[in-house]
Amino acid sequence: MDGTIMRYYLEFGDFVSAIKVFFAGFARNYLLWNSFMKEFESFGGDPFEILVVFNELHSKGVEFDSKAFNFVLKICLALRELCVGLEIHACLIKKGFHDDIHLNCALINFYEKCWSIDKANQVFHETPYQEDFLWNTIVMANLRSEKWKNALELFGNMQRVSAKATPGIIAKMLQACGKLRALNEGKQLHGYALRFGLVSNTVVCNSIISMYSKNKRFKLARAVFDSMEVRNRDLWSWNSIISSYMDDGCLSDAFDIIVEEMKSSGIKLDTITWNSVLSGYVLQGSFEMVLTSFRSLCNAGFEPDSCSVTSALKAIIELGFFKLGKEIHGYIMRSNLNCDVYVSTALVDMYVKNDCLEKAHAVFRHAKNKNVCTWNSLISGYSFKGLFDDTEKLLNQMEEEGVKPDLVTWNCLVSGYSMRGRIKEALAVMNQIKSSGITPNVVSWTALISGCSQNGKYTDALQVFSQMQAENVKPNSTTICSLLLACTDPSLLNKGEEIHCFSMKLGIVDDIYISTALIDMYSKAGKLEVAHNIFSKIQEKTLPCWNCMMMGYAIHGHGEEVMILYDEMREKCIRPDAITLTALLSGCKNSGLVDEGWRYFDSMQEDYNIIPTIEHYCCMVDLLGKAGFLDEALDFIKTMPIKPDASIWGALLASCRIHKNIKLAEIAAKKLFKMEPNNSANYVLMMNLYSSLNQWDGVERLKHSMITLGIKSPPVWSWTQVNQSIHVFLTDGRPHPEEGEIYFELYRLISEIQNLGYVADLNCVCQNIDDNEKEKILLSHTEKLAMVYGVMKMKGGSPIRVVKNTRICCDCHTVAKYISLARNCEILLRDAGRFHHFKDGKCACNDCW
Repeated sequence: MDGTIMRYYLEFGDFVSAIKVFFAGFARNYLLWNSFMKEFESFGGDPFEILVVFNELHSKGVEFDSKAFNFVLKICLALRELCVGLEIHACLIKKGFHDDIHLNCALINFYEKCWSIDKANQVFHETPYQEDFLWNTIVMANLRSEKWKNALELFGNMQRVSAKATPGIIAKMLQACGKLRALNEGKQLHGYALRFGLVSNTVVCNSIISMYSKNKRFKLARAVFDSMEVRNRDLWSWNSIISSYMDDGCLSDAFDIIVEEMKSSGIKLDTITWNSVLSGYVLQGSFEMVLTSFRSLCNAGFEPDSCSVTSALKAIIELGFFKLGKEIHGYIMRSNLNCDVYVSTALVDMYVKNDCLEKAHAVFRHAKNKNVCTWNSLISGYSFKGLFDDTEKLLNQMEEEGVKPDLVTWNCLVSGYSMRGRIKEALAVMNQIKSSGITPNVVSWTALISGCSQNGKYTDALQVFSQMQAENVKPNSTTICSLLLACTDPSLLNKGEEIHCFSMKLGIVDDIYISTALIDMYSKAGKLEVAHNIFSKIQEKTLPCWNCMMMGYAIHGHGEEVMILYDEMREKCIRPDAITLTALLSGCKNSGLVDEGWRYFDSMQEDYNIIPTIEHYCCMVDLLGKAGFLDEALDFIKTMPIKPDASIWGALLASCRIHKNIKLAEIAAKKLFKMEPNNSANYVLMMNLYSSLNQWDGVERLKHSMITLGIKSPPVWSWTQVNQSIHVFLTDGRPHPEEGEIYFELYRLISEIQNLGYVADLNCVCQNIDDNEKEKILLSHTEKLAMVYGVMKMKGGSPIRVVKNTRICCDCHTVAKYISLARNCEILLRDAGRFHHFKDGKCACNDCW
């Protein structure tokens, strides 16, 4: 009768009367509250009116039992009416209902959703009688609020008072253990499920499988799956075990078998199954398999959803298959998936990575839903492109639309400015981050350090790192790699060694990226043995690791060792890339291995389908030219499928100078003067060649051209390091404080090595003056002064390290060999082209430079 009367009132639109009838007969009607609410709303009633009528009846003295208050609290929860809910809570305490279990459960749910989980926990702790239902409610509330640790602690307390958990709670707790990587607690929950017979519950078993998978215990996950009765395995069970295989990185081998098992069990794959496969391949970095599986999904008759499309777009970004990305964009528009914020963000990111900022902005502008990640994706595109005015406009627009920039937003700006070498602006953004109440994290600092390193501001990189440490931000492996990049400058070798020690203290020295960066740093700093020791200790060597070690040997002129490493790498079934071949060809050219160089160059396309780049062609021209095959080098240049650049002609010109081939040198110089009209090095090379052939007219002509064009040679300098102090020797500028002593020692050394057979190479002086004057000029070469100063200060047999900003001349190269013999010392000299390692009267370059 109540139901009929309420329906009539609702049909007539008299909602107040309908509510009064409902409350008047609440003792009979409370079981129907859910259907009443649906009917009430279907007729256009506002649930808030129920609260108004309840308040009116209560104020007139109508007495309600706990069930009515429970119902009203549920309406407050649905409407998020915090103030009304607080009044009802106060009323419950006055009426003595505060110990009612069901009311307290309703209060816990209300406070969790409408205020905070802390208030919900307070209600629980203030409840005098904590029965099973209440325990389950508070644990579930904490799980919903993602307070995983609180939930685990409450569950432990629950067991101490022998309260029994529902299967739903156990399933959710197992999921929490997966997210927290809490294996021990997960095992205890598994034991609880076994003890109380919950393993027959499919949802609980699926959660156990998922928990073990997340904790990298894949065999246990499979064991639980195998222990399930076949009839109890549902699609979620199969999807869970597929995810487990994905996380273990072996789904490629097992997927077909699993699909057959599913078919034999009468279970069909669904979109979620395919999405598990796609996301797993993304996590493994198997991006080609992502696209293969995506096609299989479509061929199986499934329509890709937002998760499928997002995974496919990530693979497309990594593989650079942007044509396919445009096709998927078309599907997204047809399927109306552009409403999904993750799909929109992935699309923006794809166009940003494809350097199509206009299209990225168009997608962004038409996106129906945007979050801070969508904004960040577009802002990063403009920032990394160096379009900082547009970036600032986007930031302003972002704030106008009520989206607050997060740390990722600011980090995009820091990275953009740093990459462009605008360190002051990057530091200003760091200050802006702090003033906005956000603390810069390790990504912020690493971006700044990386920018300094990449732009040659090595000292700035180290200063930023010191500031980072002062602010107690712990560096990660990327930070250390960026710092080690800064320390590839030989003058910062000591700092590099300090950072090496620091990474050992942090316990991350075995990280493959740090190990590779250390190999690179020590190789470029001249400590090849240390680099090789680090390399040999790496258990699982990656391709970049092999490449770095091979390039280290190459720049030191150890071509044989480069080839040995290459053979070892191939034995490990590691496929070489373009960088590997550059290292190989560099090793060959620096060691004069012509036949081997040709063999490796030919194998690029034949064996590995690697298309040679300008770097590979340059190595071959250099190799042929230095070996004296100048005509072959020129023919090689003429038959190149790509246009020769300045590096190609420069390599030929340098070879012509060595072999005094004026005809080909003039061809190369003519090209270089057009390509690099302001590069004085090309003019100097030609003048050296003319002077060596006594063609002084040519020298004067080039000098006149340089004056006319306003071309000036940059200052030539060399430096050596003594007791962690850098001593610089310049052609122009302030003389060294110990110049007198240095020249005195130099004359002594020259006299000494002349007795060993040294004869000055006067061809290295491109001035038309008498021989005595030429000898004096040779003595003033900066690398000689640096080497002599190193000899004067050398202690304990340490190698003398010298760096020169231009190529070492032939005479200084000869002098260095004789000094190493006369004084029984090692000299490591790094010039503009390569390393020279002098020992026992020989150079590691074997005069192929």
